[in-house]
Amino acid sequence: MKRQAMLARRTWLRLGATLVLGASSLLASGAAVAAELHVITSGAFTEAYKQLIPIYEAASGHTVRSSFGASVGNAPDSIPSRFARGEKFDLVILSETGLEALEKDGRLVPGSRLDLARSHIGAAVRKGVPRPDISTVEALRRTLLEAGSVAYSASASGAYLSTVLFPKLGVEERLRQTGKRILSERVGAVVARGDAELGFQQVSELIYFKELDFIGTLPPEVQQSLFFSAGLVQGSSQQEAARHLARFLRSAAVAPIVRATGLDPVAEAPAR
Repeated sequence: MKRQAMLARRTWLRLGATLVLGASSLLASGAAVAAELHVITSGAFTEAYKQLIPIYEAASGHTVRSSFGASVGNAPDSIPSRFARGEKFDLVILSETGLEALEKDGRLVPGSRLDLARSHIGAAVRKGVPRPDISTVEALRRTLLEAGSVAYSASASGAYLSTVLFPKLGVEERLRQTGKRILSERVGAVVARGDAELGFQQVSELIYFKELDFIGTLPPEVQQSLFFSAGLVQGSSQQEAARHLARFLRSAAVAPIVRATGLDPVAEAPAR
């Protein structure tokens, strides 16, 4: 992980220099007038987003105002709740299930979806405690039954765990006693401070907690892989600039940074 971080940092510096020097050509392919964009992104893409937005602003001349919230659910700061309150955005980045729901509700421009990266669910415990085994379906089932407390997100990954995986593994009854559905906070923070023994969330939302030991992803047979995608918001006056930003976030040039944050980028960087 340290090596990945170093590589990402080097790539960030090279990419930043390249894009800033080439700002005129980048602008030529998008909106030529500097714009102020309002973007909301969900948790799984947050780390990549935070690294990429300063590069984009420097290269494009646009200003990006950022908000953050869960892809699904009714927490006050979730993306669906914020749309329901009438908050205005130009671009939204969230799980494919959340995006499909917003599109069905008429919140997004039809056909504007642009997949950015694929995410997987992983698990973590506090550093220094025994590492439970989740390497096979049976081992995962046993670990879930034996854990004293299990934290999972109230967003896309948690919805899958609680409605699909736990019933499938026959541990639903046990998790009614030991499960902790986490609202408006990263699962890693809950595990890090000792409020849960075991935590499940998108890999990109777990790996940055230094207090945690990342123990791996769910077995392939029961893994949920989700696209995190961008969509243009219906009624936005900055749709061209928003589309420009979405294409940047998907581009092969930024793929190494996206991968280093625990996601599988849709567009890979060219081989060297």
